[in-house]
Amino acid sequence: QVQLVESGGGSVQVGGSLRLSCAASGITSSRACMAWFRQAPGQEREWVTTLGSTKITTYADSAKGRFTISKDNAKNTLYLQMNSLKPEDTAMYYCAADFIRCTGFTYWGQGTQVTVSS
Repeated sequence: QVQLVESGGGSVQVGGSLRLSCAASGITSSRACMAWFRQAPGQEREWVTTLGSTKITTYADSAKGRFTISKDNAKNTLYLQMNSLKPEDTAMYYCAADFIRCTGFTYWGQGTQVTVSS
């Protein structure tokens, strides 16, 4: 059974930083494509960044230069380092994983809330 558990969210002021974690079980992170998504209240879920099994990373324009996705395969944990946070980064952040592809992710975590205040 695959489980993804996010942590590390919280409240931070504009310009601050947070590091989100996604602990994976039942899945070998080194073999999976993993990603971060976010959803703000009243808005659709938005893709943020992806880290493929080949270690190729891609970022949404809103995340480029500020966010960094990484993975610790020994800990089976995905991370999202977020710097220079803005109020528009406020959202519930979800990690996702799939064995086969980097779209249409099969497995999702329950989310961790990030709130950025000015």
